Amino acid sequence: MMVVEQLIRAAASLRDDVGPIGRRLVSEGSVDVCYNPLDYAWDVHEAYLRRMGGSGARTVVLGMNPGPHGMGQVGIPFAATSMVRDLLGITGIPVSQPEAVDPRRPVVGLEYPREEVSGTRLWGLLAGHYGDADAIASHVFLVNHCPLMLFSGPRATNITPDKVSGTTAQELLERCDEHLCEVVSIFNAERVIGVGKFAESRAKDALRGNSVEILGCWHPSPASPLANRNGGGDWRANVRAVLP
Repeated sequence: MMVVEQLIRAAASLRDDVGPIGRRLVSEGSVDVCYNPLDYAWDVHEAYLRRMGGSGARTVVLGMNPGPHGMGQVGIPFAATSMVRDLLGITGIPVSQPEAVDPRRPVVGLEYPREEVSGTRLWGLLAGHYGDADAIASHVFLVNHCPLMLFSGPRATNITPDKVSGTTAQELLERCDEHLCEVVSIFNAERVIGVGKFAESRAKDALRGNSVEILGCWHPSPASPLANRNGGGDWRANVRAVLP
């Protein structure tokens, strides 16, 4: 259980450090709205760490940042609600609200009705490849590089961290790099798989000089032509090729 307690401490430290950075991004006008799911959905996130963090995985699967229909609702990376409930068995934990709620981006929690397609694809592939949650957790651990959800514009568009510039945004990315290094160290990980080019490049930067193997795979987003090609078959083959 030592690994789980270390993960919880590292995530709590990240949560507390990125909150003020997110508030600065808003006050400086870099983004319009910032949500910190590690804060308002902490209880679910901690349940995820306890469920998936202590089974001996040596591969870290690295996402970019929360999606509004996934981690933004429940604090779990790639968190399609049905996968969280049916595969991970995490239910009945209330989620509170962001500090400043934008009505265009409501937070519902585990009862959120819409699925995050990226999450159903990625967790669904892992379930097909390994089996149940215990089997998945013995091989891979999923974490997002940046825990903050950033929105801008008239439709409160989800802004990925690579689209935000300036010294505050750089400070955010560097703190997230530190957390990635902590996670890799806690697991004594042999491999990091970046989901998408941004996650792969951050892993390469953060872990330069480390003996860990850095690989990449295509992102499962429905906005990605690669993920949709051949009915998703090409994407599944691409991911399976790098899984342990």
